[in-house]
Amino acid sequence: MHFRIADTFTDSLAKLTGEEQKAVKTTAFDLHLNPANPSFSFHKLDRAKDKRFWSVRVSRDIRLIVHRTDDSLLLCYVDHHDAAYAWAERRRLATHPNTGAAQLVEIRETVEEIRVPVYVEAPEPRPATPAGGQRLFAGLDDDALLGYGVPPEWLADVRAADEDGLLALADHLPQEAAEALLELATGGQPQPAHVGGTADAFAHPDAQRRFRVMEDVEALARALEFPWEKWSVFLHPGQRRIVEQDFNGAARVAGSAGTGKTIVALHRAVHLARSNPNARVLLTTFSEPLAAALRIKLGRLVHNAPRLAERIDVAALDAVGERLYRARIGEPKLVSDDVLAALLMDAAEAASTSEDLRFLIGEWADVVDAWQLPDWPAYRDVRRLGRKTRLPERRREVLWRIFEQVRTALTDRGVSTRAALFTRVAERLADDAQPVYDHVIVDEAQDVDVSQLRLLAALAGSRRNGLFFAGDLGQRIFRQPFSWKALGVDVRGRSRTLKVNYRTSHQIRAHADRLLGARVADVDGNVEDRGGTVSVFNGPAPQVGSFDDHAAEETAVAEWLRLRTADGLNPNEVAVFVRSADALERAVAAVATAGLDAALLDERLHLPPGQIAVATMHLAKGLEFRAVAVMACDDEIIPLQSRIEAIADEADLDEAYATERHLLYVACTRARDHLLVTSGDVPSEFLDDFAAEH
Repeated sequence: MHFRIADTFTDSLAKLTGEEQKAVKTTAFDLHLNPANPSFSFHKLDRAKDKRFWSVRVSRDIRLIVHRTDDSLLLCYVDHHDAAYAWAERRRLATHPNTGAAQLVEIRETVEEIRVPVYVEAPEPRPATPAGGQRLFAGLDDDALLGYGVPPEWLADVRAADEDGLLALADHLPQEAAEALLELATGGQPQPAHVGGTADAFAHPDAQRRFRVMEDVEALARALEFPWEKWSVFLHPGQRRIVEQDFNGAARVAGSAGTGKTIVALHRAVHLARSNPNARVLLTTFSEPLAAALRIKLGRLVHNAPRLAERIDVAALDAVGERLYRARIGEPKLVSDDVLAALLMDAAEAASTSEDLRFLIGEWADVVDAWQLPDWPAYRDVRRLGRKTRLPERRREVLWRIFEQVRTALTDRGVSTRAALFTRVAERLADDAQPVYDHVIVDEAQDVDVSQLRLLAALAGSRRNGLFFAGDLGQRIFRQPFSWKALGVDVRGRSRTLKVNYRTSHQIRAHADRLLGARVADVDGNVEDRGGTVSVFNGPAPQVGSFDDHAAEETAVAEWLRLRTADGLNPNEVAVFVRSADALERAVAAVATAGLDAALLDERLHLPPGQIAVATMHLAKGLEFRAVAVMACDDEIIPLQSRIEAIADEADLDEAYATERHLLYVACTRARDHLLVTSGDVPSEFLDDFAAEH
């Protein structure tokens, strides 16, 4: 017997309480082991239009909806008794007449009203997008809509849809149809759905994205343990085209938070490794915590292909550089930040200059050391990309004497900066007859620094499909901008943008996007257009609260946390973020007031069971939660006053403010369904933009 689970089942399971989920999982395991066991209380649903729908008793009130035939059992949905029955009465399992894919189709006549105004924001005016109120798909005939996987009974509704009702309509359609319509509405050109070439409707590529065969109990355990990880198995068509595209040089996928850039990076690594059985692939990112998260996700993606996994090396960029240095040159000896600061201070005193130490550290890190400037002419003529203040030649002469003394001191001590280490490795790699890696995939590429990119260029250069980047300029929170072209990495003409957001509700995404501009450009002129992005699901509007003091904020956040857990969210599905370590005590206090346990995250990002994650915004990168509270958004905390005061160049203030906005954006977009943003003092100026209606 074929035992399958539907994505509607895993979605509904995630909404139950922890105890209810345990009971459901026990029933699911028992069904898998022996679906014919007479102890199961199968109940035929007389009011269901699909006569193969049955309910299975899980507990006194929880019912599991299954679709049962002589040779198959499909877990479709789980909920409390009345809600579960109502779901089944509004659905049928069908095979699409054009594509041949199995679909759980909502019965049209049961939907009295689907138009829900306000949900979809109109993108910036463009010729291909109709004005608000116009029917988006009136010009498409039945064959075209059927070709996108739209069920026949929904053709009239799709053709009548305008921008205000599109997202509400998409909630009722099979995934491939909803994705295609959303892509069309944002100016894209989706490919028609696959036409089935097999009699098995579940074998169709679109069906395999929502129905998974459980070969054994272990496969079922994985599916139930990681219900949010179903993305790691299947891609939507726009993502798949990028994953499988052949690029004749460095390429990049961009997109706002939640559009699936990391998913594309993971699948790109697997695709390249599978396409070339002899290839070595590096999947990397700028930090060890993010690399650890990639290892976990890749493991779930290729758990049944261990030999394939052996050819995909997942490591942080710094670890890769040190490992290559150790193999080719010797044991690296890196100078500490404290020693470097002392050397800069000593050199400044020797030069009898009043240069600010903070400026010297920044100029050294972002210009002299980053670009490994060897002599005075190089520093005199450098364009100082990433540093906005212009320096007259006379001042540069004084500064170079300081930096030259520091370089000499480092040599005398036998130590090196990481940038110098990477430069030496990159030079050695140029002499290698065989590349270390055939393909390099870089996630969170917006925060790669100069020396890391230099190493990447040496590893993969301009080889066909050699370098692939995934990133979002709006999430750059660690690095100064710089020219990639100056290091030989040019993605012009090979950059793609994802527009459909699968992780964050429309309401949260729309508010978070107000923190950033509609268009973001890098130093080389590559533009990321953030307009036209849509989310595939709705949720409650984010809440914003400004309180007179910390105690009032703590009480409000605690009550919000209690409500979320009362809604059935597990503590592990909830997080509280703050701008800096100084505000962590406020977050921990709020969790404690709610009667819950807090887990302070460090760079290992380990979250013990049954605890709410508490962390700084910098550690939020790469994480996802169903509910997020962003606390302590006070004036002088975000943007952080100490950081603003540390900027010696007035012209660098804009960049600092932009990065602080990016931080708040990153924290807010970790939330899937619920978001609370609060201040316990004079609120940050950013909250005005976040809460403003446009």
